[in-house]
Amino acid sequence: MLNLKRALNEERLLRALTGLNRKAFDALLPSFEQAYEASRIAAKPVRQRARGGGRKARLSSIEAKLFYILFYFKCYPTFDLAGILFDLDRSQTHEWMHELQPVLEAALREKMALPERKLRSMDAFLERFPGVERVMIDGTERPIQRPQDANKQTMNYSGKKRRHTRKHLAAVDQTKRVLVLSTSREGKLHDKRFEAEEEIAFHIPDQIPIEVDLGFQGLQSEYINIRIPHKKPKGGELTEFQKQENRSLSQSRVVCENAFAGIKRYGAVSAIYRNRTQDFDDHLMLTAAGLWNFYLMAA
Repeated sequence: MLNLKRALNEERLLRALTGLNRKAFDALLPSFEQAYEASRIAAKPVRQRARGGGRKARLSSIEAKLFYILFYFKCYPTFDLAGILFDLDRSQTHEWMHELQPVLEAALREKMALPERKLRSMDAFLERFPGVERVMIDGTERPIQRPQDANKQTMNYSGKKRRHTRKHLAAVDQTKRVLVLSTSREGKLHDKRFEAEEEIAFHIPDQIPIEVDLGFQGLQSEYINIRIPHKKPKGGELTEFQKQENRSLSQSRVVCENAFAGIKRYGAVSAIYRNRTQDFDDHLMLTAAGLWNFYLMAA
């Protein structure tokens, strides 16, 4: 069985197993406990035996519960493996995960760490994200198992990744914070069309530059604040000045890739998706982005 006390007391081990250091873990714990108690009250289970009766829970403390769900996100174990490590039946590991994931999401929401799902207006953007100097918009994909349905195979096959994926569109600021995260969509969807449907750029104030890659070609004709690489003309070459501008933009946009890499430290959103619950991949990505934002806040 996993030694929880040792894991919580060794900084390097805690970061390897949960993605958070002890300072961040302790900072998240009160909000997690509050969200857990609120979820218990909302559920209002019918008591079948006297208080204190029945089998004692393996995840008895709130620290153990937070550690378990963070461990699931970071390491993405099978339920059989999680059962061995936490001395639980595989069905219990499944139940705990689905019970604690919404609690963790609620705790991150209380900490203002979750990204927005959809922007409503420029004023709302400025109110929610003061101090943003520039925004990078890009898509990120996570692999899934090959669907059995032929139509789903076609819709979720990403020619870019050459595998079946689900895609999210995200907006990131200069500090690597994820500001906006779209809902999960099919991997075949093109970045430009995805952005047109989500209208992220439309709700970003004109004074804030938006940096994108060539997957968003055409966006510069719709908005005045777009920075996009120069595209090599057919049969021609870019000038040295254009090449330098492209390099400069790539150096500026790398923080977006750093943010995606930070989110994908969590195996639950980087490994091949195994869960069967409808739209649960979307909740995993949202929570992982919230954990990344919280990590930046606590640093």
